[in-house]
Amino acid sequence: MKKTNFILGITALSTMPALGQTASSRPNIVYILMDDLGFGDIGCYGQEKIETPHIDQLRQEGMRFTQHYTGSPVSAPARCVLMTGMHSGHAQIRYNNEMAYRGATNDHDSMFVHKELEGQYPLKANTMTIGRMMQNAGYTTGCFGKWGLGFPDSEGTPNKQGFNQFYGYNCQRQAHTYYPAFLYKNEERVYLKNKVINPHLARLGKDEDPYDPQNYKRFEQEEYANDLIFDELMSFVDENKQKPFFLMWTTPLPHVSLQAPERWVQHYIKKFGDEEPYTGKAGYGICRYPHATYAAMISYFDEQVGKLIQKLKAENLYDNTLIIFTSDNGPTFNGGSDSPWFNSGGWFKSEYGWGKCFLHEGGIRVPAVMVWKDKIKPGSETDHICCFQDVMPTLAEIISVTCPPTDGISFLPTLLGNKAGQKEHEYLYWEYPDPKIGNKAIRMGKWKGIITNIRQGNTEMQLYDLDADLREEHDVAAQHPDIVAKFRQLMEESSTPDPNRVGL
Repeated sequence: MKKTNFILGITALSTMPALGQTASSRPNIVYILMDDLGFGDIGCYGQEKIETPHIDQLRQEGMRFTQHYTGSPVSAPARCVLMTGMHSGHAQIRYNNEMAYRGATNDHDSMFVHKELEGQYPLKANTMTIGRMMQNAGYTTGCFGKWGLGFPDSEGTPNKQGFNQFYGYNCQRQAHTYYPAFLYKNEERVYLKNKVINPHLARLGKDEDPYDPQNYKRFEQEEYANDLIFDELMSFVDENKQKPFFLMWTTPLPHVSLQAPERWVQHYIKKFGDEEPYTGKAGYGICRYPHATYAAMISYFDEQVGKLIQKLKAENLYDNTLIIFTSDNGPTFNGGSDSPWFNSGGWFKSEYGWGKCFLHEGGIRVPAVMVWKDKIKPGSETDHICCFQDVMPTLAEIISVTCPPTDGISFLPTLLGNKAGQKEHEYLYWEYPDPKIGNKAIRMGKWKGIITNIRQGNTEMQLYDLDADLREEHDVAAQHPDIVAKFRQLMEESSTPDPNRVGL
């Protein structure tokens, strides 16, 4: 594994003018990361049922990426790749592991009492994260939403990994409900007006009619976490509008459980009509109107994106801000979600085995829209192949600092329309050591190799020609043994031992 180092030779930042930033100052960076949003879940990527006008407007004002990849098909390792610039074969964290040896890590009541039960494996102390890189360069840094890279009081908390401010969920399991009993402001718990309700145990009684909305009322709560997160985020912008800032908005939306503000749910009930309730058979919380609620979660967030853009424009910040919008992995298959009904996978399959938790295109190719006034051509599109590990070197080049060692390649030339100057990856590699599944994948040009079900003893590689078979329906491994052999070798060369011993 490559070692990171601190950045040297940072140039001093000039003082911002009293009335805001100028186009000549270093740009603000706003990185918006949705959770389990599929490639086809927003309008500018083909969604026909869910309304996303503000994100679609960003696409009109910026660039749409058609071959942008996450670092992993699930939350924590994807964020680790993004934060460190190291792909999943080199990453510190490669799996959503909650370290069950600590005790009842799945029990919301226990976690409420015992802080030490929260959270996931921590990033190592002094890891050169993207936040620390920006911080060292003179940026004020903030992260708002879901963390999942270090339990409370560990070395992996946001404030110890390069972020001046944090507000949201430390533990991604707590993010399975949008009505948590607490959130975190920096290192401290902030208790909310919500009761402790474990969404995985919230069920209707045997005699309760699942079609009666009144039977769901007892599970309603007062404070919707994403309202609070958004308020803190907007305050961060307000407090730092006279100096360059790096804002990561890592919303849990639309990850299940299905919970959304009532006004948006009612909007989609009117649009979709009545539907079959979700009663908890596939885990997570129950929901009377699952289709309406899933759509509501996305449109609600789109509305917040619109408010943030409005704020940036009102404060004369928009013209000097690079906005990156994307998702941490493909669409989910559980909790009452219905990815096939929404065509959440877009160009790709999205049913179980093809979306989240898997390394098929539907699990790792994600929507990405980037806007930077007068730098990125409005309404443009690129098929440049890039991944989460490329974000750190891209930002380093933008702010003119030396990038720490990463597995990434800056895609700034692509953003600026300089296709001839854009370097390309020889190949991209992913591994996901899920204890029940186990996946490895590699992409080189048009070729995609996948080994899945490794934990069940499978060693056979599937091979797909993405130019001819974007949905990965025709395995051509038998026709190309030379490519399969090369990919096996590259897979071995690309993977170092998993530091948390859950590797493949």
